[in-house]
Amino acid sequence: MKIAVVGATGLVGTKMIQVLEERNFPVTELIPVASEKSVGKEITYKGKKYRVVNMQTAIDMKPNIALFSAGGSTSLEWAPKFAAAGITVIDNSSAWRMDETKKLVVPEINAKEINASDKIIANPNCSTIQMVVALNPLHLKYKIKRIVVSTYQSVTGTGVKAVDQLMNERKGIKGEMAYAYPIDLNVIPHIDVFTDNGYTKEEMKMVNETKKIMGDNSIQVTATTVRIPVMGGHSESVNIEFENEFDLNDIRTIMQNTEGVILVDDVKNLKYPMPMDAHDKDEVLVGRLRRDETQPKTLNMWIVADNLRKGAATNAIQIAEYLGKNKLV
Repeated sequence: MKIAVVGATGLVGTKMIQVLEERNFPVTELIPVASEKSVGKEITYKGKKYRVVNMQTAIDMKPNIALFSAGGSTSLEWAPKFAAAGITVIDNSSAWRMDETKKLVVPEINAKEINASDKIIANPNCSTIQMVVALNPLHLKYKIKRIVVSTYQSVTGTGVKAVDQLMNERKGIKGEMAYAYPIDLNVIPHIDVFTDNGYTKEEMKMVNETKKIMGDNSIQVTATTVRIPVMGGHSESVNIEFENEFDLNDIRTIMQNTEGVILVDDVKNLKYPMPMDAHDKDEVLVGRLRRDETQPKTLNMWIVADNLRKGAATNAIQIAEYLGKNKLV
């Protein structure tokens, strides 16, 4: 299977290539794609060097699947051109997520919705993915009425420039700023641009994508997304109100039996999920399970995942694996 990685030199693109190799995806030819300034550079995959090409060259090489992680404007321009050439695009930007004609896929939840005619498939937002992986089985059992989520998101979600800013600040070096403020020893309650309702686009992504992935517009979601000076992954404090009463031991059992989830919930021994534990893992870590004692049928939980892996690269490659396994490409 010929696989193109669009945005191959970026943080997520690099991680996609790493995950393809780790999961032993059946790649017969890798086609790394990047902007014109990166064309000609070499990418190493399984000990073999592949030269970076531009968009049109990649289309002409006719890959079966193109994994896109090159930003929304690039995807809006080029994904339809790849699709028109018969190439299935799995796009990591926000460009197609809320398009009614495109599937928004987390494989553990809704991969079965994909069919061979889907030539552009949207990969959800990183903070949404990890939350719905944990919450969907609970929704199926107890029906979720309302979600209140606050995120604590890694600088890696912004990109290399933000990682460099954090590291420079930590060393006392003045350098290029990815954020309007220092990030080291600081917390910035602002991810993406602000919208007219006072929420950021990142917060509204969590609201809208959750409903689409879980297939239920009745779920009420309110979010506050925050950037913190960590590298390993995103963390989330989530408060979930159910329509039906639940048993806390049943919740634990469901989490233990949910594909893609690891339960880390032993407060007596100070065991709970942290970004440093999630780093380079594909699973979503869940812990701090407890009842909300201020209102009935409501649960508090803490969710952590590596945003570059399950939040981006791994989820996209799991979609590609599903396409291959079911002969949809």
